Formats: sequence, structure tokens, C-alpha cells
Amino acid sequence: MKLTVVIPCYNELATIEAIVDAVLLSSYPNKEIIIVDDCSVDGTRELLRDKIESGIARVIYHERNQGKGAALRTGFKAATGDIVIVQDADLEYDPNEYSSIIAPILAGKADVVFGSRFMGGRPHRVLYFWHSLGNGFLTFLSNMFTNLNLTDVETCYKAFRREIIQAIEIEENRFGFEPEITAKVAKRGCRIYEVGISYFGRTYAEGKKIGWRDGMRAILCIIKYNVFR
Repeated sequence: MKLTVVIPCYNELATIEAIVDAVLLSSYPNKEIIIVDDCSVDGTRELLRDKIESGIARVIYHERNQGKGAALRTGFKAATGDIVIVQDADLEYDPNEYSSIIAPILAGKADVVFGSRFMGGRPHRVLYFWHSLGNGFLTFLSNMFTNLNLTDVETCYKAFRREIIQAIEIEENRFGFEPEITAKVAKRGCRIYEVGISYFGRTYAEGKKIGWRDGMRAILCIIKYNVFR
């Protein structure tokens, strides 16, 4: 089965080439890579055009910055693989774990798989206490509404059967995508699995973008997409 890797990208000049190389070298053999550049202004677009674009399936360029959710919406529409997985453009997540993440889908047991940073025995970089607390609260709140027992709603690694993700209208343009998509796959009755993954988090000095405003938006999205949609 073909795997589509969708990489939303915004101002990732320092890491985009390394993550593309890592995805290309990852153990899953049959894959297409789609990068959606969300109007980067740090030289990322030029690097994509000059060096990276010719070596992957497709690069799509947004003409104005819209956010991660908007980039994923664009990438999902362009996907042609049987399975679609999200890959951030930084180096926080390891593409060599694709095979274990999508294994429940390949086995015919799952429609959606979340890669959880908080289960299993894989390595994790130790970083921000308040971020960990916030992630736990958002997951708890989301689970209350969806009646799921997920451990990591805010994870990057989410894999979908293509017909599932392409049938869902994604409304959120920024990081609200995470609680939105969780609510929508839960409402559809999708078979959802979790797989433990490693996590090599980065600091704000290293380019981390998510902030407290995104956390507040996530709370609103949990209520919005579970109650009013």
C-alpha cells in the first residue's frame, strides 16, 4: 500500500532538508512526499524550489500564510496514497517509525492511528512542564466529549486511510486542526488506535511555534466540534 506523507512547512529553513532526507530514507518503501509551504519568508521556499522539489512527488506553495491546518487541508486533497500521515517539518518526530504507526491500518484493524508521545518506552526529550500539563488537560477535555481514551490528542503523527481524511472537511486553519480532526473521526465511528512513539522536542529558541493562544483555541475547538457540529 502506498503511504502519502504530508509535510506542512512554514519558515523551516534550518530543518526542511534534513526532514525530507529522513523521510526519503525511512524504512517504509512505497511512499509519496507532499510538502505544503505556507508562504515561508526565511528562504525555505527558495530551497524547496532549487533543491528539494525535483526529488519528491510534489511541493505546493501557498501565496499567503494561513496556518498548519490550512496547509494540511491542501496536502490531504492532493494525496494519492492508500494511507496518509502527517509529518511536521522540524525534527521532533522520527520517520523511521512510520511502519509501526500504520501497522494497525495495514492489518485492517484501524481507520485512524495516533502516534502517542505519552505511551510506550521510546525516548523523549525532557522539556516544558506547563506544556506537558496543557497537553494532558486538552487530551482529558477532548476525551470527555468524544468518549475516547486517547493519551495524546495534540500529537503530530496522525495516520488515516485516505478515503477517511479526504471525506472530512477541515475548517481550522491553525493548530485547532488537532482537536477538530479528533472530534470528527470520533463522530464518524472510525476505528482509532494509538501507537507509542519517540519525541525529540525543540525549544522556542530552536523554532517551536505553538503558544498559549493556540491552547485557548484548542479548548474552543473541542467544544465547537463536539457540541455544535
